[in-house]
Amino acid sequence: MAKIDRLISKAQEHLDPNEKIISVLMGAYEAEIFGSNSVRNGIFIATNQRLVFYAKKLTGYDLEDFPFSNISSIESGKNLMGHTISFYASGNKVKMKWISVGEVPKFMDYVRSNIGKQPSNVIQQNESIPDQIEKLSKLKDQEILTEEEFQIKKRELLARL
Repeated sequence: MAKIDRLISKAQEHLDPNEKIISVLMGAYEAEIFGSNSVRNGIFIATNQRLVFYAKKLTGYDLEDFPFSNISSIESGKNLMGHTISFYASGNKVKMKWISVGEVPKFMDYVRSNIGKQPSNVIQQNESIPDQIEKLSKLKDQEILTEEEFQIKKRELLARL
């Protein structure tokens, strides 16, 4: 468990300040590098804004992110080597296999419920104030915002009326 904790800690350095981690899986990420297939061990992080792959290398790291708005489908499976997940983002197939750590059903449910959506913490300025407050309330219910953060934003919005 210590390895995944270290990877999460390092990956958090690359997340936005308001980005919250929802679920994490650890396994082997398949990627095509210079025309040949490569496998990188690392973590997939589902945040309130996107999916992020992070892997530590000897002299640095690999980081790739996939906004939910770019993901068109996701699938999962299990074999003797462990769980696998695959998804399509902007026409590219992304796959993680040999998942050894993490709650795959929780990860899958969260990603499925956010496929095609804009980041949930982004509020459109052209929306009415009641609609914006409703969105903030949903973020609070999903534990993306704390009660205090919700109340502050709500007061800011109501002050505009």
